Formats: sequence, structure tokens, C-alpha cells
Amino acid sequence: MRTASRFVIVIIFLGVVLGGIFGYKFYQFDQMSEKMGQPQPPAQISAVKARTELWTPAIKAVGSIEAVNGINVANEVPGVIEAINFESGDSVKEGDVLIRIDSAIDQAGLRTRKAEAQLANQEFKRVSDLLPKRAVSQSQYDEAKANFDAARARVNEAEAELSKKIIRAPFDGRLGIRLVDQGEYIATGTAIVEINMLDPIYVDYTLSEKNLQNVGNGYPVIATVAAVPDQKFEGTVSAINTSVSPETRTVRIRATLDNREHLLRPGMFATVMTRQPKDDEVITVPRTAVSYNTYGDFVFVVEKNDQGNLVVNRRSITSGETRDGRVAILSGLNEGETVVSKGLLRLRAGQSVEIQDDSAKSQGAPE
Repeated sequence: MRTASRFVIVIIFLGVVLGGIFGYKFYQFDQMSEKMGQPQPPAQISAVKARTELWTPAIKAVGSIEAVNGINVANEVPGVIEAINFESGDSVKEGDVLIRIDSAIDQAGLRTRKAEAQLANQEFKRVSDLLPKRAVSQSQYDEAKANFDAARARVNEAEAELSKKIIRAPFDGRLGIRLVDQGEYIATGTAIVEINMLDPIYVDYTLSEKNLQNVGNGYPVIATVAAVPDQKFEGTVSAINTSVSPETRTVRIRATLDNREHLLRPGMFATVMTRQPKDDEVITVPRTAVSYNTYGDFVFVVEKNDQGNLVVNRRSITSGETRDGRVAILSGLNEGETVVSKGLLRLRAGQSVEIQDDSAKSQGAPE
């Protein structure tokens, strides 16, 4: 009996607890239903009107910055470095001496060749004076002349060999990091320092063959790089390759850019816009007014319903190029239509809205 009484008490207690829980949940659901049944206040939004602008059509591509002239300076003859006349990063002019290689042996050889040439010259003069007197034969004269010419050639050869012991800048440019040290023995072809001509500078990129008709020499080009994201580098198309790659069906384009501040360096990745020589009218909206997703881009258009209240409706669009925070709308939107400019994630189709400030109302409210 005692066990049965305890069991009954437990059952009653559990019934009271569960009943209280279900009663509280029912009360919450009832309150929620009442709130949902009440009209919701309009959402506060910012809105703007789609407007028509004149945009210059442009073809976007990616490319690489290339120096007009850029090489690793190397030596033609081996030897020990006697003097280094530059520091890493120096700007140099064409002909500036970069390094001198020990040339003591070559200078001695040059003196020998000059002495031989002087002796041959004296012999030639002597024979030349005797030839009119018939004191020497024509063959002796020819032999003396040939010896003199050969001696002069050996002098020129020795001078040319000696000049290779002085390494000079081949053109105006900026030096890179020095790769050799004073007193080091360098074999033929040893890289000494990198030199690049930085102004002007090239950007090489490729375009699809279908865009060949939309690009030509002299077309304006604007390039941007990640290293200087807020700066645009202007230039013009300077060369178009004469053939199309059969593997990729693309053609290589080269543009020349102004680089007075030396901000662009060879090897940089660049985004290139090749502009057309005419303007087009395009409908644009702020970048924040467009929602991009895998199922298509859309905007929220502000319209009036049958009761004359402002509501938003989702409109699928085809978006185009983005410039300076605005997006070109290729289809799906007309000039003058009002769109929500920000806060798209908290809106739903058919929702009542209210434009939040007077300036937005004057610019963005639909007629």
C-alpha cells in the first residue's frame, strides 16, 4: 500500500509540472500569434534612383608589368674584381662604370702590341721611302704594309679586350641588389647586378580573339596593382601581337604606362582596363544596392501598392562593370526607378518600407 501511494504521488507531481510547462508554452504561442496579427511598422530604408551616366566602354584583363629594358648585367671576360663603383638600388646613366676587373696583364699586353705596331710602322715607312728608288721590291713593300696593318689590328684587339674589364651600365635605369663582392673572382657570364628601365614601363596582357576588333594602337589603358591599390596608372596600347595563340585563342597586347614615381616594378600583377574611343549611356546604381548570388543578381525596387503605401519588391537584373562604387545595369531596371541602396538582407518581397530621411525621400521616392 505504501509503495502504491508513493507511485500515485509521483504521478500527480509530474502531471502538475508538465501541465505548468505546457500551459506556459501555450501562453507564449498565444502572445506571439497576437503580435503577428498586429500590423508591423514599415522598415526604415535608404533609397536612390537609378540614373543614366556616360561611361567609356572598357575591356578588363589581367597582365604583368615588364621593363622596357631589363637585364642581369654580366661580364664577358673572367677576372678578379678590382673595384665596385655602385651601391644596391642606385639610379645610373648609360655608360656609368659599375665594376672594374683587374687588368694588369691586359695592360702589359697592350703595351707590347703598341711597341710591335710602332716597329712595324717604322719598317713600313722605310720601305715606302725606298720603293720609288727601286731599292726594294714591290713584294717587300706589300709585306711591310701587311705587317703594319696586322700590328695595328693586334693593338685594337688588345684595347677591346682591355675595355671588357670595365663593366658599364648599358642604359639608364635602376639597379637591384649587388650580387658580387670586391676581390671576388668571377667567371665569364657571372650575374653582377640587375638593372631595369622603369620609366616608362610596359604592361603585357592577353585578350580573347573576339576582342581584337575592339582594341588598337593608341587606345587608352588604365592599370592598377595590389601594391598601390588607390592609384591608377594611365597609358596607351603600343603593340598588338601579329598572331593569335592557337592553344588559348588569345592575342598578346602591350601597353606603355607612365611610371615617373617608379611605383611599378617588373613582375607585378596588374589589372588592365582597355578603354574604347567612345562613350555609352548606361543605367547605374550604387554597388551596395545590388545583391550578388549564384542564382542571379537582384535589387529591391521601391514601389507603391494598391493602398498607396511604399513596399519593396525583388527584381532580377543583369549587372555589368563596376566603377567608383557604382554598377552598370545591363537589363532589368529602368532609369528613374527607385532602389534600396543598403540593408538588403533584412528585407523581404512585399514588405512595407519608409525612406528614412528627407534627402533620400526627395531623391528616391517613386512617383
